[in-house]
Amino acid sequence: MNYIEEALGFTCTGDTLLGIVARPEVPATSGFIVVVGGPQYRVGSHRQFVLLSRRLAAAGYAVLRFDYRGMGDSEGLPRPFNSVSNDISAAISALQEKVPSVQHLILWGLCDGASAALLYCHETADPRVHALCLLNPWVRSEASQARTQVKHYYLQRLRQKDFWRKLVRGGVAWQALAGLVRNVRLALVTARKNDNSPLAKSASNEPVKSFQRRMAAGWHAFTGPIMLILSGDDYTAKEFLGCLNDDPDWKNALAHPGLVRHDLPGVDHTFSTAVARAQVEALTLSLGHQMCQSPAPSRQDDLIWTNVQLGAPAQRHIRAPV
Repeated sequence: MNYIEEALGFTCTGDTLLGIVARPEVPATSGFIVVVGGPQYRVGSHRQFVLLSRRLAAAGYAVLRFDYRGMGDSEGLPRPFNSVSNDISAAISALQEKVPSVQHLILWGLCDGASAALLYCHETADPRVHALCLLNPWVRSEASQARTQVKHYYLQRLRQKDFWRKLVRGGVAWQALAGLVRNVRLALVTARKNDNSPLAKSASNEPVKSFQRRMAAGWHAFTGPIMLILSGDDYTAKEFLGCLNDDPDWKNALAHPGLVRHDLPGVDHTFSTAVARAQVEALTLSLGHQMCQSPAPSRQDDLIWTNVQLGAPAQRHIRAPV
């Protein structure tokens, strides 16, 4: 399908934000906001967001990727991923104003972009958001990192002959062994979170845990489809799975009625290979297609989405600055 890319300026609490909107000739009723993980700008690692947006637009979906305040070409002061809800809200308004046919809004986020999307849903319960596509959500804390390293790194190292040879020779393995002890202690302290001891109560009130709890609340309260894509070769994804298994705030998260989970074995954090990128694009397209089959929300649509060919190549497009 034909599409164009345009630079789009819009305001957020008095600052001007810059985004690139990919607008198909006949837009589908579903559209995407790419929520950038940080600190980076709208292009993404290895031009990931550029390529994804063009792939979606070629299939008929309007997409907006944009810079938060203080990043890239946007005005304002930089802010962490857990303080960008105003930016996301402004981007949603900008896309729907630019492409009024978009009725089903999908937030797409990788790493702390996925975290920001969940935090946005928790803070706003925005009815304009109808689906989430979350890739390797970021839930890191000192304790979760310790658990993940013990389970997925140190236990493997202990099984390797090379580790024990270095230990006997007085090599760096002693440092690794010390790191194992420290991380085991952290993991054990976190495991007590489920009891009623003062230590457990203190841990549950740590400020570093607050954004994870808010993410979990956003996940549980969200009533639309959630597509979860996890890389097989990524500690961030492993930490997220650890939270699902160990953290009571995430209890029964995998039983969410709208959840569809996809695990991609051997894939790195940013899906950097052509094969991995194609997998993510195909899965994202399937979510867009699903939402186009959903009943329309309250406002009337004046454009009907028909015969969008998933996977159809772009015939031509006009490129804007990335």
